[in-house]
Amino acid sequence: MASITLQGLPIETMGELPKVGEKAPDFTLVKKDLSEANMGEFAGKNIVLNIFPSVDTPVCATAVRRFNSEASKHTNTVVLCISADLPFAHTRFCGAEGLENVVMLSTFRNQNFGTDYGVVIVSAPLTGLMSRSVVVIGPDGLVKYVEQVPEIAQEPDYTAALAVLK
Repeated sequence: MASITLQGLPIETMGELPKVGEKAPDFTLVKKDLSEANMGEFAGKNIVLNIFPSVDTPVCATAVRRFNSEASKHTNTVVLCISADLPFAHTRFCGAEGLENVVMLSTFRNQNFGTDYGVVIVSAPLTGLMSRSVVVIGPDGLVKYVEQVPEIAQEPDYTAALAVLK
């Protein structure tokens, strides 16, 4: 269980992020078109998991925009933006923002993702949503970088996350 904050108030998550060097847990999530995607679809690539509570919050939206702009700078890399938002919200957001370099995925059919990655919030007003986290998985399926942002209202460390892609 990790302790983080939401605007300074302590909250907790269920479990912990996978450790660097471990095999990343598999997942099946829902794309914007309601089809499913699993980790195998991105095999052989660097995978950046941008995990967050909701695209309808300012910091989450900023992180999706930032990863979208950075994604095109890295070859053999895909950025998966993951939240509990419905695919319709993802479609609306990406359409309004003109975002094309990230893959938006929803956990709405598979609650195991948040448990498997240790990011489900279990206390406070955001219970059931996921904490802001970044996991980078190498082409070999092993975890290369993890960050669970200590304050949900804070952006992740983009520089550190993207540095492992070089």
